[in-house]
Amino acid sequence: MKLKLLKESTVKWFESIGVIMRIFSFGMLAILGKDTPLLTMWIINTIDAMILTWAAWERSNRAYIILNIFWLIVGIIGIWNSYHALYSITHP
Repeated sequence: MKLKLLKESTVKWFESIGVIMRIFSFGMLAILGKDTPLLTMWIINTIDAMILTWAAWERSNRAYIILNIFWLIVGIIGIWNSYHALYSITHP
């Protein structure tokens, strides 16, 4: 079932933004290593997973819907863990 809220060219534009966000977040992790701001990385990763899930839904691409829902779950867990790790450092 397609939502078809926007034209295909707009879906492609959003999908490209999502891909760039994913490259940026994991590139930041690869380059900065242990100095990566993990909460920021997981927030970016989760937002791009939402965008890419929607784009896959618009195209009825089940494989990418499943893959990006997985990344949504991983992102939510990553945000949760990063927030609690940051909170435990700032509030001993």
